[in-house]
Amino acid sequence: MPAATPYLCVDLDRLRRNVRVAAEFAAGHQVALRPHVKTHKSPEIARLQLVHGAAGITVATIGEAELFARHGCEDVFIAYPQWVDERSAGRLRELSEKARVAFAVDSPAAAANAGRLLGRTPVEVLVEVDSGQHRSGVAPAEAGTVATTAVRAGLEVRGVFTFPGHSYAPDGIEAAARDEADALRTAREAVEAAGVEVRVVSGGSTPTFRHSDTSVVTELRPGVYVFGDAQQWELGVIGPDEVALTCRATVVSHSGGRAVVDTGSKLLGADRAPYSTGYGRLPAHPDARVVLLAEQRAVIDFGGAPLPRLGSQVDVVPNHVCNAVNLVDDLWVEEAGALRAWPVAARGLNC
Repeated sequence: MPAATPYLCVDLDRLRRNVRVAAEFAAGHQVALRPHVKTHKSPEIARLQLVHGAAGITVATIGEAELFARHGCEDVFIAYPQWVDERSAGRLRELSEKARVAFAVDSPAAAANAGRLLGRTPVEVLVEVDSGQHRSGVAPAEAGTVATTAVRAGLEVRGVFTFPGHSYAPDGIEAAARDEADALRTAREAVEAAGVEVRVVSGGSTPTFRHSDTSVVTELRPGVYVFGDAQQWELGVIGPDEVALTCRATVVSHSGGRAVVDTGSKLLGADRAPYSTGYGRLPAHPDARVVLLAEQRAVIDFGGAPLPRLGSQVDVVPNHVCNAVNLVDDLWVEEAGALRAWPVAARGLNC
């Protein structure tokens, strides 16, 4: 039991429901589900996702891949482009002895370099294509060049993938899903025209999850869906009754006619997207907003509604749950009126 507030609290019933509903959606549309575990960084939650039929997991770093492989995850995709050096190649070779492993490449140079160090090993690659976020990824029509370079360098190419990150915008979700489908269709055709088999066409994000074109994608990689957060709530992807993780905090002041609570950016994270109406939301008070965020305190405007009494506790939904989780050592799981700790085992594994 945590000694005092603030702490991150997980509603286990909601978590299980979110995992089950996503798994049923993927199965019903005959696509594989490969959830991104950088959101929760928890082997316990990864096991829950795998029990519900996930084909494998997605991670952000080699360190995360190593951690989850040690905890029994046997199929791991590192969904970011890698520039492989001797040290990382050694880690990937060792990892491939414990799990099926793949990582991203998005240029002929990166593919050739990876092949020099990992060619003729079990490690696979997927070609990342840019579907509109403009963060990383090759132009879809150029995916064939990257794939053939990888094959010539001795690498096994699993397929193509993208992240439609520009779906994180009001009224942008359906357009981003269309961009995703167009990019992946073009990429698949380019790779196949180059004579390389495409076994996996991977896409997805939490906002686009139910909008992805399942006649194109064969695999989806949402992450935030397990918990939800204030961004997903404000985008209309989820409702407050689907949020499974909150920061439990105590009201310590009524200064200025607003509630001040004992949590801040060091637990909630500091993210605030341009469309966000505050630094967090309160499920029990939908009209309230976190209007000011300091490191250890947050100020909540209740819009004229009665303030929670001093000393009472409130639940605050972080804007970006992935960042909030990475700030704590444990998640406190709420079940049958009691709390127990789940370690955030992959916390801080940034490389």
